[in-house]
Amino acid sequence: MFYYTQLIFIKYGQEDQFNLFESHVLPLLHKHNGVLLYRVRPTYDCTIETALGQPYELHLVSFPSRQDFDAYARDPDRLKYMDLKNASIEKAMLIEGKLL
Repeated sequence: MFYYTQLIFIKYGQEDQFNLFESHVLPLLHKHNGVLLYRVRPTYDCTIETALGQPYELHLVSFPSRQDFDAYARDPDRLKYMDLKNASIEKAMLIEGKLL
């Protein structure tokens, strides 16, 4: 099992664009055997310390294989909404991990 954590930083005022992107692409996870384990919007008061700044959202998803994740990332139905992502995200950090 592969786990992917993403820290997502939104451009100021682009929350609606980002949420529209998410509404189209998150349902595609299941098509590629992915599971959305957590989708969290952390608040400033729950952050103890950061060198990166405050993310808008944190996602944790799982896939049985890296190939499943790659298929999700390349899915044509996902790619047609990348303009929404690019217009709304300032930066994102993707971390891959495995359960030990």
